[in-house]
Order: sequence, then C-alpha cells, then structure tokens
Amino acid sequence: MSKGVLYVVATPIGNLEDISQRALETLQRVDLIAAEDTRHTRPLLKHYGINTPLRAFHQYNEHARLEQLLQSLEAGASIALVSDAGTPLISDPGFPLVRELIKRGGRVVPIPGASALICALSAAGLPTDRFLFLGFPPRQTRQRLAWLQNLSREAATLVFYESSHRVVDSLSDMRQVFGPEREGVVARELTKLHETILRGSLERLIDNLRQDSDQRKGEFVILVKGVEQDSQARVEVDAEQILITLLAELPLKQAVSLASKISGQKKNILYKQALNINKT
Repeated sequence: MSKGVLYVVATPIGNLEDISQRALETLQRVDLIAAEDTRHTRPLLKHYGINTPLRAFHQYNEHARLEQLLQSLEAGASIALVSDAGTPLISDPGFPLVRELIKRGGRVVPIPGASALICALSAAGLPTDRFLFLGFPPRQTRQRLAWLQNLSREAATLVFYESSHRVVDSLSDMRQVFGPEREGVVARELTKLHETILRGSLERLIDNLRQDSDQRKGEFVILVKGVEQDSQARVEVDAEQILITLLAELPLKQAVSLASKISGQKKNILYKQALNINKT
C-alpha cells in the first residue's frame, strides 16, 4: 500500500543529549514529524537545528488525524512519529496509526533509543530476567486495588509509570496489596537535573516521599519485586491444605469462601481445586 515510511523515533526522556545520531538524521530528512505535543518536541528540534514541519498527533486527535497521515504515507511521504519523551507507543499515542499502516501493507521502521522503563530497570537493582510493564495504574482507589490484587502472585518484577499527583496513593495501595516489606524502587525525573532513585521496602519508600515534598515532584517509574517462587509454591500448597481441612467439615461453597479469605486466593481457582479434591 504505502510508498512512504513511518519511522517510530525514540527521543530523550530528559537530557537532550540522549538521542542517537540515527534519530537526528531521521528527524532531519523526513517530510513530517507527528508529535504527541509540539511544545515538547520543538525545543529538541531547535537544539539540533532541525526545521522539519511538525503536526500534533495525540490521544485526543489521533483517530481524527489517522486517515490524513495514512494518505500522506500512501502518496509517498515519510513521517516520523515521536512522543513527548522516550519510545512512542509505550503508554503513549500511536498504536492505531502503526496498526492500521501494517494492515494496509505499509512499512514501519523503529529508530531505537531512550525508554524510561528500561532506564529505571537497569539501575533499580531488582531482577531483570523477567519483568512485566503495566503502564499507569487505574486512577481510582477501588479500581486500582482490584487491579493490583490480580498482580499479587506475579513472580516477575513489576514496572509502573505514575504521576506526581498519585504516586503516594499508588504506593500506599501497593503496600496494602503486596505487603509493607515488599522490595520496591521509585525512580524520579530520570536523566534530568533532579534525578533520584530510591530503594527499599514499600513502607520505607512511602515514608521517604511523605517526608520530602521534592521527592513527590516530577515523573515517576515505580518498580516492585515479584513474589519469590518458593513463596508462591508455599501459598498454593497452603491453600490446598486449608481446603482439604475445611472440606472435611463444611459444604463445598462455604469451604471455598473461607479458604479464599484465609489464603487470599481467588474463589474461582479454589472452587476448581475443591472439585478435584472431592473427586479423589
């Protein structure tokens, strides 16, 4: 379909020097730059003397502008897609454009570079052999707690983005769901002048942020260590033993309900286990 090329270009997450030569050359030679916020991208272009035309392409207009950009690509234009900072599409706009262009047989070329989640993970001191990026947690406390509960047994290192307005609330909910002693990291203002990386238990991290208002400013990456595998296995064994004991004295539904409250396991999982136990 497409004669043009869409370049997905990673830009600095703070320090303007953290950009590759290939990214700069791409931004210089394309016909158009589709930017999440032209006010953020323009200083970068000015710093490097790049005069490529800019067009705003963000979450509020990406569906309206989608066909325009696709038509430009079909006509042979080359377009660079950039976010405010870091790698586009990672909790940033752009997915509908990339997806539709691929469906139409178009060419998408990644220009790699900065990514806040990888930057934070590399310096966190938490396991990196397996991690799960989850973007921004839900804004409302009730939804956030339920969402976090589904992650409470995850063995991978958990990586979240969060804003200054909700960072303490989100950490408090993580403490409630994961436990106050779960190891975590708060990486703030990465690559910028006031970059800080705080490490410790979730309890300690909350205390640090509450005691220092400066630590509640900026953009955040939160990392939480996953559940130890032996701990996960122990929880599953304990839940089964609880079920066996309760099923000997109580009806199935009541036994499952009590086992869920005691172990923290989901009722639907325990119900299936109970059915299997009753068959034996």
